[in-house]
Amino acid sequence: MSTVSETTHDGAVAVGAPPAPTADDGLSPTELAAKYGLSVSGARPGLVEYTRQLWGRRHFINEFAKARTQAQYTQARLGQLWQVMTPLLNAAVYYLIFGLLIGTSKGIDNFIAFLVTGIFIFTFTQSSVLSGVRAVAGNLGLIRALHFPRASMPIAFTLMQLQQLIMSMFVLLAIVLMTGEVPTMNWLLLFPALFTQWIFNTGLALIVARLGSKMTDLAQLMPFILRTWMYMSGVMYSIDKLTNSAPHFVRILLDINPAAVYIDLMRFALIDSVTSSQLPPHVWASAVGWALLVGIGGYVYFWKAEEQYGRG
Repeated sequence: MSTVSETTHDGAVAVGAPPAPTADDGLSPTELAAKYGLSVSGARPGLVEYTRQLWGRRHFINEFAKARTQAQYTQARLGQLWQVMTPLLNAAVYYLIFGLLIGTSKGIDNFIAFLVTGIFIFTFTQSSVLSGVRAVAGNLGLIRALHFPRASMPIAFTLMQLQQLIMSMFVLLAIVLMTGEVPTMNWLLLFPALFTQWIFNTGLALIVARLGSKMTDLAQLMPFILRTWMYMSGVMYSIDKLTNSAPHFVRILLDINPAAVYIDLMRFALIDSVTSSQLPPHVWASAVGWALLVGIGGYVYFWKAEEQYGRG
């Protein structure tokens, strides 16, 4: 055993035993942190705890969505009217090109209501994805300055799109009524259809938010991807009529397309001429399945990279 020597005030040397070891001697930094309940700064919490924290920020998410909605069109003279005018102008352009010039309106009763419904519902998903892809990369200042579950950002943006859609639904319903449709009990199906689509959109926004946080060019590429998706989703034409002579696997792929599923459900709810026989098999199961798969999967996928957002 080693000893410790010490020189006294009179020059004598005193020899004694070494200091007694403490309980922390020999522990690694990780073991010391665990012993005293310390954790790594910015470490990802468990999924259950993360969900609890996210629920605790629900008021922040709601207020953030409201603020962004109000600020989105502050520089435009017509303000939030553009929330309604944008899909209406798109519908007018598509009606001219596809309905009149190309003739996709043939064989479709009440094509105006058919087209406008498809435009409004697809725009909901399109806007959710476009805002989600920038949710992290476009808000780095807020993310680095404050501590909160980062999933709050893409969820807030999809909530903002839902709020805008609800405002636009009054215009959509007015157009449907003006084209001769009469409210029926089927209109109540609007609520579960919109809810499942919102869950799906939220999961999709979480996925692209994580991808967009590292791949900054994804925001530039996404409009082209979404445009291709729109042309495959029966927004301007009837998938049921177009695929009569198509190979069976093509019909299946188009039928299970989630964007087409939610559009079909909304048309079935609002338009009398769209009957259940025109819907894909098990359409409600597809709608719920897509919502659960993408909603839960997107949430877990985003959570796994929680500690990476705002760094680097």
